[in-house]
Amino acid sequence: RPSLPPPPLCSQRPLGKRETEKCVLVGVHVTSTAGSGIPAGSTPFDIDSSLDELEALADTAGMEVAGRVSQSLSSPLNGTYIGTGKAKEVKSLMAETGACVCVFDDELTPAQQRNLEAALGNEKEGKYVKVIDRTALILDIFSQHARTREGKLQVELALYSYRLPRLTKMWTHLERQSGAGGVGLRGPGETQIEVDRRLIRDKVGALKKQIAEVKNHRSRQRLGRKKLAV
Repeated sequence: RPSLPPPPLCSQRPLGKRETEKCVLVGVHVTSTAGSGIPAGSTPFDIDSSLDELEALADTAGMEVAGRVSQSLSSPLNGTYIGTGKAKEVKSLMAETGACVCVFDDELTPAQQRNLEAALGNEKEGKYVKVIDRTALILDIFSQHARTREGKLQVELALYSYRLPRLTKMWTHLERQSGAGGVGLRGPGETQIEVDRRLIRDKVGALKKQIAEVKNHRSRQRLGRKKLAV
């Protein structure tokens, strides 16, 4: 069946499949502690150490770190987390290094992720980038290292639940992951995104059911062992 080609720069890899993707790390040093719950006079946040840790996580996930960018702000911006000028710097670094993934050292809102993918890519030229945050990176690592069936199902459920509110045109190639037919026949616009949202909701429901079945099976096995012991 005909299928849409992947985005020119990169595409989301299937769960558990290790591929070398170049990424750029981005961190923000928040200079204001107002409303953050951080005690006055506490040790300043070390953005370099945090990015070092993020780089180690990226390496564990199978990515190649092509560079890093940091910025000091009183608080992250609601729209794009980082400033417009800094976003342009990140975009230039990604183009220069050939990186197609941007990893942020904090949790992004769905709106921030969408805005950043639009700012760092170029939709008119068909160039898309993937923006993820520390949470998504850690979930990806868990997905690669889960061993038990229940563990794999739990991680997959967490991944899909995380992705659902964050779907953008960069993330609309679920046919290659789920094996569902028909998705690749549609364009990467809003109709495609709605189809993908439905697929993810269906997947989440199926995963919850499978997890419940695994737990029930384990409970029955435990009860059987107790009866044998008696």
